[in-house]
Amino acid sequence: MNTLKGTAKRVLPASLYTQVADAWLKLAASARFVRVLPKVDIVQLTQIAQSLNGKFERTCPICKFRGYFRAHGSPLRWDAKCPGCGSLERHRLLYLATQSEFPLKSDGRLLHFAPERAITRFVRPAVAEYLTADISGHHVDYTINIEQIDFPDSSFDSIICSHVLEHVDDRSALSEMYRVMRPKGILYLMTPVIDGWEATYEHQHARGALERELHFGQNDHLRYYGRDLRERILSAGFLLDEYTAVGEDCVTYGLWRGERIFVCRKG
Repeated sequence: MNTLKGTAKRVLPASLYTQVADAWLKLAASARFVRVLPKVDIVQLTQIAQSLNGKFERTCPICKFRGYFRAHGSPLRWDAKCPGCGSLERHRLLYLATQSEFPLKSDGRLLHFAPERAITRFVRPAVAEYLTADISGHHVDYTINIEQIDFPDSSFDSIICSHVLEHVDDRSALSEMYRVMRPKGILYLMTPVIDGWEATYEHQHARGALERELHFGQNDHLRYYGRDLRERILSAGFLLDEYTAVGEDCVTYGLWRGERIFVCRKG
């Protein structure tokens, strides 16, 4: 190999030799990678690569795209992201809920925490007044801490809180959302839940980003909810219904099996 390199250096112009040397280094690195591959399940790696851009044809109820959804998330979820509007499973589930059993109030005032574009797409034109809020203040109407909502009592007919509660003091947030809700109003609440667990898991020592990722799956999460999430919702004063992704809808629309929306009403 040294003889080959020496010959190339003598024969080739300096600029071209540098390019050849770089290419050789990349090839050598690839060869080292190939030697590692037999330790890995090659069939499984191939299946993963083939599935990144979709395994089965799905339909997005939001933008009406039909075709292959992309893998998304960590760990990856197959057929999760619509290439048409960017919706994920939870966005499509909320759309189906609001189009059927739990419609939005067309003449109502709605507050959306941590708004996601795929949800905004169908909610904004469906209500009389649509307001967005986030503690960061980026690309929203109001900079608001959900634990201390800076609005008067009974300000909204509806609230959307999707994948926010696991990041914050949930008891304060639920109490505040109940306070600013008008009578007969609806909170559309979504958060990761493990229904096989009786109690919510909150580890008091998981304070750093890496420890939170280890314990809760994401470095800015504070807990994994168990079935007792329902008790926390009821304790805030809400009445509770649920909308769950089941059967044929999961197949057609690429939903996460068993995922649910907690439909919280103020009596």
